[in-house]
Amino acid sequence: MGLINMPDLVKYIHKALVKGKRTIAVAESCTGGLISKILTDNPGSSKYFLLGVTAYSNQAKKNTLKIPASIISERGAASKETASLMAENIRRISGADLGIGVTGIAGPTGATPGKPIGTVFIAASGKRKTICRKFIFRGSRPSIRKQAALSSLKLLKLIL
Repeated sequence: MGLINMPDLVKYIHKALVKGKRTIAVAESCTGGLISKILTDNPGSSKYFLLGVTAYSNQAKKNTLKIPASIISERGAASKETASLMAENIRRISGADLGIGVTGIAGPTGATPGKPIGTVFIAASGKRKTICRKFIFRGSRPSIRKQAALSSLKLLKLIL
């Protein structure tokens, strides 16, 4: 997705959402609300930002975001399937035009076979399609979370 300046990307997304009269909702796990914070830092974000949920525990993913227990037990909380359902379900729950779902392993613990620290799944959902990407970020916990937030915004830009 290339190098991009976060303030410019946020400004672009802000203008595109306002101009297109589109709304967004965000379901976050490993980013802990960072994406919601970034999207609502701009004055006027209430025109497009409907809902931000930090569903950190598996129970919250099941109860609040309606992720089936079978998906979490079979695929894992950090999986393409979970991220995609997080994005789709937050969009439906909120009534937003767009949804973002982010789940992963920010570290320093939590790695599993095949899912090292820094594994993050990011999904962006519109009314017609959902895109999900797997990333493996390097660095400290704060660095992984920031990289995941930036990558989420880049993915969002693709579906605007």
